[in-house]
Amino acid sequence: MGRQDDFFKHITEGNTNKGEYLTLGSAMLDGKTIEKAFVNVPLKTMNRHGLIAGATGTGKTKTLQVLAENLSEKGVPVLLMDIKGDLSGLAQPSPGHPKIDERHAAIGLPFNPKAFPVEILTLSEQNGVRLRATISEFGPVLISRILDVTETQAGIISVIFKYCDDNKLPLLDLKDFKKILQYATGEGKEEFQEAYGRISTASTGAILRKIIEIEQQGGELFFGEKSFEVDDLLRIDEDGRGYINIIRLTDTQDKPKLFSTFMLSLLAEIYSTFPEQGDTGRPELIMFIDEAHLIFNEASKALLNQIESIVKLIRSKGVGLYFVTQNPTDVPEAVLSQLGLKVQHALRAFTAKDRKAIKLTAQNYPDTEYYDTANVLTSLGTGEALVSALNEKGRPTPLAATMMRAPMSRMDILTDSELKKLLSESNLVKKYNEEVDRESAYEMLNEKIEQAEAEEAKEKAKQEKEALKKAESKRKSGTTRKSTRMNPIVKVLTSATFIRSVFGILTKVMKK
Repeated sequence: MGRQDDFFKHITEGNTNKGEYLTLGSAMLDGKTIEKAFVNVPLKTMNRHGLIAGATGTGKTKTLQVLAENLSEKGVPVLLMDIKGDLSGLAQPSPGHPKIDERHAAIGLPFNPKAFPVEILTLSEQNGVRLRATISEFGPVLISRILDVTETQAGIISVIFKYCDDNKLPLLDLKDFKKILQYATGEGKEEFQEAYGRISTASTGAILRKIIEIEQQGGELFFGEKSFEVDDLLRIDEDGRGYINIIRLTDTQDKPKLFSTFMLSLLAEIYSTFPEQGDTGRPELIMFIDEAHLIFNEASKALLNQIESIVKLIRSKGVGLYFVTQNPTDVPEAVLSQLGLKVQHALRAFTAKDRKAIKLTAQNYPDTEYYDTANVLTSLGTGEALVSALNEKGRPTPLAATMMRAPMSRMDILTDSELKKLLSESNLVKKYNEEVDRESAYEMLNEKIEQAEAEEAKEKAKQEKEALKKAESKRKSGTTRKSTRMNPIVKVLTSATFIRSVFGILTKVMKK
């Protein structure tokens, strides 16, 4: 048996599965594709997370597309975070191409163009299903992490949430949050101090500035109602295929605060609502985060800590996280060590730092007698990748330089008319795109302040009226006393003593 036969046996035995699996392509040896040496990924281990990495133009996005298509076909819903805006073509079948036919002939797989069920989501005013969440749903802990506040400020936020719970004040959007912070050190200062202790104006001012930072990045569009229900990410179409949910983030990549807020919200909501299921044989949901280096480079420390925690815990909910980035070193080691599937496209060594990064990357893969991993990493062509997965028992599959299969859907974006038609047929657009602005903390506090001011004005008017009445009564009382007071001369002339004296004098005169 020759080296090629040994290699074929090594690959096929290492990629044999009892359960369902995805076929990514066929293994290569010495730069040649070995027909039907299929590289498979068991569906059972897809919730063990993964990495798709490689230099610009090496085929990362097409690999992401292939994985999303095959998961959908197996009935697994997918969530894609589309930073570059080039994934909407999943909703239309591939037009085909001679090079695609040539590639698939070398792999030994038939090529069948297909369209897939797609839902377009958005965080901004772009066309798509609007994603929103309320302040209350975040809770004080997540809000504090997003705002990256101090321990003292986090305590104040907890008090704010407690006050709103105690007084049944819904915290729905940013204007609610800002209003209650202003109320706590303004009109409601005495009320807060009596119930919860003194709240510093300097601290609430610092929190308000953090809120404005999120607001300026489009946070007012994200916070509010109607809240998106994560169960709507798990829909299956009438043919049993999982929906591919594409979040359009082309205008959000330069807004790290907003993106961090969304990521924290989504991961926390999924973790808190999805039931524990362990290893059930198939994942519940697979999430792909394209251009993941933007998250790790720009996101707050709170988001990084949250992602590290979620990556370790969320697989038990049947959810797999896949990071798509240019270099594996873009991903923190604590996260990288948790990733079971690694699809590494070519890396380019232009500098000494690049060469060092390639050596470190090569060490992340299993040892093999068939490849010099570091050399292969720089010699892979477009649409070729080193693949290492976990088999059904959780062990690494043989490392294979792989000729990746082509996407079955269009490798281009939808036209405006195609996008419009897709959205017009969406049930989720009808469900979530109506803006709701019901009475919440902002309106209720304004009403409370107005009532307090009205009561204060009423009490002041009452006091002024009573004072006026009292003054009028006093004036009238003074006039009466004056009119009834006897003139001193009259008083003397009419007194009994004076009259007796006069009569005495008159008597004496008459006797004479």
